Amino acid sequence: MTPTTGAAADTTALLGLLRDYLSPTPPQLSLPPGAFASTELYELEREKIFRQGWILVAHTDQLASPGQYLALDIAGEQVLVTRGRDDLLHAVSPVCRHRLMPLVEPGEGHTQDLTCPYHLWRYDLDGRLIAATHMRGNTAFDPSSCRLPGFAVEEWHGFVFVNLAADPEPLAPHLSVVEEEMTNYRLDDMVQVYSWTEDWHCNWKVAVENTHENYHAIGFHPETVRPLMTGGIDMDVHVDTPLVTRLLTPAGQPMETLVLPLTPDERKVLYSFRVFPCASVATFGETIAWLSFIPVSADRTVVRGGAVMPRQLVEQAGAENIRPPLAEFTQRVNEEDRRGLEAVQRAVGSRYAARGHLSPKEPGVLAFYRSLTHALTD
Repeated sequence: MTPTTGAAADTTALLGLLRDYLSPTPPQLSLPPGAFASTELYELEREKIFRQGWILVAHTDQLASPGQYLALDIAGEQVLVTRGRDDLLHAVSPVCRHRLMPLVEPGEGHTQDLTCPYHLWRYDLDGRLIAATHMRGNTAFDPSSCRLPGFAVEEWHGFVFVNLAADPEPLAPHLSVVEEEMTNYRLDDMVQVYSWTEDWHCNWKVAVENTHENYHAIGFHPETVRPLMTGGIDMDVHVDTPLVTRLLTPAGQPMETLVLPLTPDERKVLYSFRVFPCASVATFGETIAWLSFIPVSADRTVVRGGAVMPRQLVEQAGAENIRPPLAEFTQRVNEEDRRGLEAVQRAVGSRYAARGHLSPKEPGVLAFYRSLTHALTD
């Protein structure tokens, strides 16, 4: 047998260190710096995580009517999510079956059909071929069997997830506890009042582990997020499955709610959950923020997010009045995180970079490391 050498040996060594996190007494240490820089590990993550997992891509309000679409890149795979004429969500590859031309540019929009700008082949919103110009002379071509490859798409109470696997396990059963505990948030009656897409120059894991602890609020967000945590930066961590982790932060003084029927106990908790690999949903009273950290390369991550609120509250106050201060606050928080996490990524390559000891304030980080290990080694 040929000895494992070079990059393959480094990846094997990284996976060996990751397995330690599955121990009943896992090391209270951060990931090895190489885990945030290795292109070989990133390729493994693309195959075993982002081509297998449920990726949060949007809120249903972004795809509310037939013809609305969202085009994005998920770890190197182009994906198009549409609301079809049948009023159902569809996820397909937006690459034309003729000569590989993308049918749409990345971003959001509205269209009657999907027309290739190269040779004008046309597809329906569900991926079915409608017309292929000047193809009748090719007797080997069967238009009835030509369609855009499809991906699994699942909507969970307004949050839209896509899975690139051929036959993925449904997501909803993994969220059964969250669904029960968030009943009084009335997610199906929430409307999105603001959304954003940003490009961060850091490894996706640098961004995701940051969402699994409140510890960084004292450094990154002293004037923004930290004042919201009147009960302190501790959090209770509950791992339901390797896919779902609930993170509960004491609110200190009970939060006031205008329309949501939250119980006294619910108003004392900032409730949030994570869906591995990259989805984060967090409550701040009657505002719920969602984030998804989708890698483009080993050191670049696209951050998609939005904020939703009860429909009744938005109708009473007016979206035009709610959106500006919410957008200003969100942009400020995002900039604080982006600036800090990009600095972390720059330090990964230092010859003095090493694993750090985790604080007791970071149990959620260890939960993320265990999910990561399960995904890469199972």
